[in-house]
Amino acid sequence: MNSFTQSILFWYSENGRDLPWRRTRDPYAVWLSEIILQQTRIAQGTAYWHRFMERFPTVGELADASEDEVLRLWEGLGYYSRARNLHAAARQIVAAGAFPSTLEGIKALKGVGDYTAAAIGSICFGLPAAVVDGNVYRVLARHFGLATPVGTTQAKKEFTALAQQLLPADDPAAFNQGMMDFGAMQCTPIGPDCPACPLRASCNALRTGRVELLPVKKAPVAVQERRFSYVYVRFNGETAIRRRGAGDIWQGLYEPLVISDPAWLAAKGIYFSQGFAKNQIPSAIANLTHAGPLVQLRNNVKHQLTHRTLIVDFFLWEPVSKPELPDGYIWIKETELDRYGKPRLFELLLESLP
Repeated sequence: MNSFTQSILFWYSENGRDLPWRRTRDPYAVWLSEIILQQTRIAQGTAYWHRFMERFPTVGELADASEDEVLRLWEGLGYYSRARNLHAAARQIVAAGAFPSTLEGIKALKGVGDYTAAAIGSICFGLPAAVVDGNVYRVLARHFGLATPVGTTQAKKEFTALAQQLLPADDPAAFNQGMMDFGAMQCTPIGPDCPACPLRASCNALRTGRVELLPVKKAPVAVQERRFSYVYVRFNGETAIRRRGAGDIWQGLYEPLVISDPAWLAAKGIYFSQGFAKNQIPSAIANLTHAGPLVQLRNNVKHQLTHRTLIVDFFLWEPVSKPELPDGYIWIKETELDRYGKPRLFELLLESLP
């Protein structure tokens, strides 16, 4: 065993985080934590892990749930495809009769890639598979002076091979978790505590003054801006929502009336300009008293997704007669809104309703 591996194992034994899913080798509990912690901080993800384990103590109970129930429990975590994949994979596991115990079997689960499979396989089944996530990239890049841009095919191949070479066959779980914790707690992205680092004597980045320069990141994906308006329709204690379809953000979640194509309202003599340009409600709407009041509750609300910036206006419309809804929308009681999984943005906008 080389000195790097020994240092990580010793550091982990002294400093490793005490996390609830580390107190078990139940693959269901570990898998659930790994899916939740994709794109989610541990502080936030832990509460969701407890919530899911309490509501669905076994993979069978998760598989038996409806997708709507799973999405509701997931509200606020974002990246909702993770929840849909989690649900689908639970049904795969139940259909197979047991949680898969090989890397190939684990990777066959919906939503599980190389990193997640290696984490579950090493922790639960002792499989000699190295994990490579952002923390591992950073530790390896700095210590060994690797300048291949992370996020590239070449980097994945290079870093995975190195991590696999360093992995101790007799304790892959401790090494993998140690590497993740070391990157999260010691070799941090900004301001790492190099003087206290047990690897400082052999760290290439520290020796060459490149700690803040490594790892090298590939060029970021351009962030697109997207504008639209939400209209919360209220009539006799009911409101209108629709379930978002495939091929766009928030698949499977519910939202209020979205104005991007106002043709159905225009046909009734009510004219909405797309995105309510310059936050002005067209004068035509003001002259249609029979249509009921339209009140702007929020304007230019900015909501950041990974590769999109959403800019949204939010309106309350209380028509005097029940309007016909566009295809895909349904009427529900306002008191039943909590039964439907919603994007975090919609939840935030609801707070401004009178």
